[in-house]
This record gives sequence, C-alpha cells and structure tokens, in this order.
Amino acid sequence: MADAPRITVEELKRRMDAGEDFTLIDTRNPQAWAESDTQIPEAIRVRVDDLEANLPRIPKDRPVVAYCT
Repeated sequence: MADAPRITVEELKRRMDAGEDFTLIDTRNPQAWAESDTQIPEAIRVRVDDLEANLPRIPKDRPVVAYCT
C-alpha cells in the first residue's frame, strides 16, 4: 500500500464535482474524529489499525480514497 497514488483535496473535489464516484475511508483516530467539525457523512470510519479486518465493508467497484489528519 506504500505505492498507492496520492491526490490533493482539490483534485478529489474536482473529480467528485465532475461526477466521479468514490468510496471515502476516514482513518482519523477517535480523538481527531471527535474534535473535528468536518465529517463527511458517507465516509466509512475505519481506524488504520483495523483496516484489514474491515476490508469486506469497502466496495470494490469504485476507487477508494482514504484520508486522515
């Protein structure tokens, strides 16, 4: 996974505005999640340490974008 491509927030927004469908994975730790005033409702919350166990929850029919702080 170290070779996964990276995109900027601006690039993601541009692509979403163009109609591209993504699965968003919020990998922020619980403290960062609780303190944030920005939460994407459709994002799947998964702690990085639990990512492998949650792979079945992640759709495989569209690109996946993981984000953290």
